[in-house]
Amino acid sequence: MAACINHADESILLHPIFFAMMIRKIYALFVVPAILTLLPNRGLDAQAIALHPENPHYFLYHGKATVLITSGEHYGAVLNPDFDYITYLDELASKGLNLTRTFSGSYAELGGTFQISHNTLAPAPGKLLSPWARSSEPGYRNGGNKFDLQKWDDRYFTRLKAFISAAQQRNIIVEFTFFCPFYEDTLWTLSPMNSLNNINGLKRLSRNDVYTLHKNGSLLQYQEKMVSKIVQELKDFGNVMYEICNEPYFGGVELAWQRHIAGIIRDAEKDFSARHLITQNIANGYSKIEDPIPAVSVFNFHYAWPPVTVALNYHLQKVIGDNETGFRGNSDSTYRMEGWRFILAGGGLFNNLDYSFTAGHEKGDYAYPPTQPGGGSAALRNQLGWLKRFMESFDFIHMRPDSTTVTGGLPGNAIAQTLSETGKQYAIYICGSRQGDLELTLPAGNYTAEWLNTLTGQYSGKRSLRHAGGKVMLSSPEYTDDIALRIIKTNR
Repeated sequence: MAACINHADESILLHPIFFAMMIRKIYALFVVPAILTLLPNRGLDAQAIALHPENPHYFLYHGKATVLITSGEHYGAVLNPDFDYITYLDELASKGLNLTRTFSGSYAELGGTFQISHNTLAPAPGKLLSPWARSSEPGYRNGGNKFDLQKWDDRYFTRLKAFISAAQQRNIIVEFTFFCPFYEDTLWTLSPMNSLNNINGLKRLSRNDVYTLHKNGSLLQYQEKMVSKIVQELKDFGNVMYEICNEPYFGGVELAWQRHIAGIIRDAEKDFSARHLITQNIANGYSKIEDPIPAVSVFNFHYAWPPVTVALNYHLQKVIGDNETGFRGNSDSTYRMEGWRFILAGGGLFNNLDYSFTAGHEKGDYAYPPTQPGGGSAALRNQLGWLKRFMESFDFIHMRPDSTTVTGGLPGNAIAQTLSETGKQYAIYICGSRQGDLELTLPAGNYTAEWLNTLTGQYSGKRSLRHAGGKVMLSSPEYTDDIALRIIKTNR
C-alpha cells in the first residue's frame, strides 16, 4: 500500500493498422496545414482561456469554469518530427484530459539525459525542429546543418500551428514554453542559440549567461525576436498559454530577464483584442512568492508534494499549478495522490510527466524501465480523468480550501484535503489507510453524500443526511490508498 505522508517485410505494408497510421500521418503533415492556410485572420478568439473573473484560482474557457488536469509527454511533440502528435492528443482527449506542455526548440536533450529512456525531448540526430531555419553550413552538434538565427523555419511553424489547432479541436490547452536552462554543458552544446551551432557570429557564452540582460551579448535580440514571432504566429489560437522559462531557478536565469521576456510577450500582443495568459515556473517543491511579475497569471511549481505551496500563495488570487511530477518512482498511486491532493488543496492545474509517451508509442504504451525518473500509464490517465470529472461535478468556482470541516475519525496516517462552499458543497479527499469513520462538522441542512473510488471512477455508498447541525459520522467503504467524498446540499 502506498504511503500518504507529508514529508522505438513487405506484408506489414498491407496491414490495416499500418495503413491507418500512414493515413493519419498524411493528414497531420499535409491536410491540417492546408486547412490552416484557409483560416481567417480574426485575432485572438474571445473564448480564449483566461482566469475566471469570479475566482481567479481557476480558469475560464469557452464560457465554462475550468481546471487543467493532464498526464502529458515530455514536451517534445513539436520539436521532434518523429512524434505523432495526433495519436497523442487523441489519447489525452479519450481520457478527458485537457492540457499539454511543449518546448519551443531552443533547448533539446540527448537520449539518456537524466536517465530518461526514449525521451521525446531528444530527437534523432539531424531531426531537431526549431523556430530558426537551418543554414547551408554543416556542423550542428547533433547532426545536420547549423542554424541561422536571422531566418525562420516555415516547417517548424507549420507543424506548431497544426499541433495547436489539433489540440484546440480536442479542447486541450497548450502551455508553450519558450526557454529552458542548460543544466549541464552538454545540453548547452545542443542549443541553436550556442555560437557553436549557428552562423551568426555570436560570442562564446557560458551556459549560465544565456538568460541574462547584460551578459549574453547580442543573443538577447534573437531571443526577443523569437518570442515576438511565435506570439504573432499564434495570435489566433485561444488554447495557448505562454510559459517564460522552464525551471528558471537553475542555470543563472535572472528574474529581471524573466520580467523582460514577459514584457516582450505583452508588447507583441498590445494590439490584440485579448491577451494570452503568461505562466511562470517558480520553484521545485514550494516557495512563497514575494515579488510576483504583474503580467503573470499562473504560478507553476514542480514536484509540489505535499501541496503546501498552494496555501502559501493563495492570497495572490492567481492560478497555482503543479506542472511537472517525477523523481518519486514509477508507481501510479504516487502521482495520482499528488494530483488529487494538489487540486483539492485549491490548485487549478496539474500536469503529470508521463514517460509512457514516446516517438513510436504515442498512445502512451511504452514500457519504460524502472530507472525512468517518473511514471505514467493509461490507468493513471484514467484516474486523473476521474479527478477532473469529480471537480466538474461541483460548482467549484464558489469553493475554497477548508481545514475545519473534517474534525476527526481519520485512521492511522490518513490525511484529508477539503474544498468547500460552507453549507452547500464539500469535496473531500482522503489518502492513506484503508477505511475509516470520518467525523465532519456541517451546518444544519439536507445533504446527499457518496464516495468515489479513485481507482475505478465508481461512486458508492450514497446516503441522504437530514442534519440538525454539528458533528456527523460517515463510514467510508474499504479502499486502497485513497478515496474521495462528495457532499451536496439538497432541497429535500
